[in-house]
Amino acid sequence: MATDVLVTGAYGRCGTAIIDHLHDREEYEFTYYNRSDRDDDHPYGGYDTVVGDVADKEALTAAAEGRDAIVHLAAYPHASGSWSDVFEPNVVGMYNALEAARENEVESFVFGSTNHVMGLYEEEFAPELYSAESDLVLDHTDPVRPDSYYGASKSFGEDLGRYYVEAEAFPTRFYALRICTVNGPEYDHPYGDAEQRVEEGEFERDSDEYDEWVARMKAMWQSRRDFAHLVDCCLDDDDVEFGIFSGVSDNRTRWYDLEHARARLGYSPQDDGAEWDAPPEEA
Repeated sequence: MATDVLVTGAYGRCGTAIIDHLHDREEYEFTYYNRSDRDDDHPYGGYDTVVGDVADKEALTAAAEGRDAIVHLAAYPHASGSWSDVFEPNVVGMYNALEAARENEVESFVFGSTNHVMGLYEEEFAPELYSAESDLVLDHTDPVRPDSYYGASKSFGEDLGRYYVEAEAFPTRFYALRICTVNGPEYDHPYGDAEQRVEEGEFERDSDEYDEWVARMKAMWQSRRDFAHLVDCCLDDDDVEFGIFSGVSDNRTRWYDLEHARARLGYSPQDDGAEWDAPPEEA
């Protein structure tokens, strides 16, 4: 029997990576929960979608009925956001999603957390952190150091998830994925962030700023297929009660640990930012 999965925030960068790489797998039956649907002729149109906001507890609880798992990705996503920006989608929405899991006896909960939970390490050690000479590696045992209200809201989500699996009957398994950088299909490569900024006029391609963004992304990139694979590993697992895992590809200059995800989940990322020496159109 297929695992019935509800994905919130389904049409963002991470949710569409799940659609691209897992939707057609016979072991899953996906339903997508999003604030808006897509037209049938849209690249992500025509899927089974429940239109709703995670701040709407009643609607989210109804959508979670009969599910085996929830992949909770819906959130305000910007580190520059104010407390009022993050409070309803990230704090109230997280509570509502966990309550939906509890009330519907959903076993497995996969939470889209963020590297910004640990962001002050980067602020302290960058840009040296982006080089192969840096020896900093962060794992699930290191103290959290949020860099923003956004990062703090995601740290709250991790803590609330721990509370639910340890003090409530459901969910019984909780996976926090500290996602580094997952981009949309057009920019799914370690030059993606820099190329976007060139197109937006922030800097020129032949500049120190461009080179620094590429160096950062070669460490922080998680390809769309590697992200979907990590979610797949969580949905396939029946052993972890509570776990925090790095959402990153097998980049040689990464500063987020992969050994924990490899050992506990069997995560085996395929991509490495160091294998790229130019954007796709120039490679």
